[in-house]
Amino acid sequence: MSASNGQSVQAMIEASKNKKGKVLLEKTMPKLLLLTALISVLTTFGIVFTLIFETYEFFTRIPFMEFITGTQWLPFAGDAKYGILPLILGTLKITAIAVVVAVPLGLAAAIYLSEYASDSARRIIKPVLEVLAGIPTIVYGFFALTFVTPVLQMVMPDVKIFNALSPGIVVGIMILPMITSLSEDAMTSVPKSIREGALGLGATKFEVAIRVVLPAALSGIVASIVLAISRAIGETMIVSLAGGSTPTFDANITGSIQTMTAYIVQVSTGDAGYGTTIYYSIYAVGFTLFVFTLIMNLLAQYISKRFREEY
Repeated sequence: MSASNGQSVQAMIEASKNKKGKVLLEKTMPKLLLLTALISVLTTFGIVFTLIFETYEFFTRIPFMEFITGTQWLPFAGDAKYGILPLILGTLKITAIAVVVAVPLGLAAAIYLSEYASDSARRIIKPVLEVLAGIPTIVYGFFALTFVTPVLQMVMPDVKIFNALSPGIVVGIMILPMITSLSEDAMTSVPKSIREGALGLGATKFEVAIRVVLPAALSGIVASIVLAISRAIGETMIVSLAGGSTPTFDANITGSIQTMTAYIVQVSTGDAGYGTTIYYSIYAVGFTLFVFTLIMNLLAQYISKRFREEY
């Protein structure tokens, strides 16, 4: 009996220790998780405040209206010009070309994976798309400069070595996996009963995919496109390597351009001294880029909530 009681007391002590450890863990983990969340939030606020503070310093030297309405971006000229419209137009050129390439191909691939592909085909195609998404952007940049541009020059002799068309196409290839993957997830989430009902009414498989599944998954598809556009707007290395460094305010896509991100790279590599107007201009351009991507992300969230289908 005494041995049994001894074992019982020892078991109670061990259970008490384990209970204390669990209580300590339960009290500690929420605080650690809160600290992690606060670090993320504070980092975000730090980035935003840095952009705002340095951008304000730039606008104490350059008039705001000249910045947002000027059509000449010549920061290194004797009579410097800081009109950001050429950089915005260069960014929009790349983004527009990328969207023209990525959206049709991405949606076609998503429809195939969701509605037509067998399990074995899906197991092959999905990993390939994931590999495509994991390629470093600098590799894409050299691919655009050394392969895509020469191919375009054989078809279109007017295309210069540095141009908007080549990096735009490659950026489209880069954002293709994002559109395909997110759109395929949205279409896969559409209940099979909806497909079966449409097939039962005499619709073909293609009609079900285009007229039933696609509209039902519209919120997820549009959100994926908007997020991909945001990714294209912020792309840096591809346009820096293959797009050139000539900010122009025209619709030409065969000549050299400069985007907002490419200008930031150019100045950040040592072309301007600390404290100069050119130095502060990269914060003004960065803040403009931040506003663009913020608007696109907010738009994606709005579309997802506004057009979401509940099944």
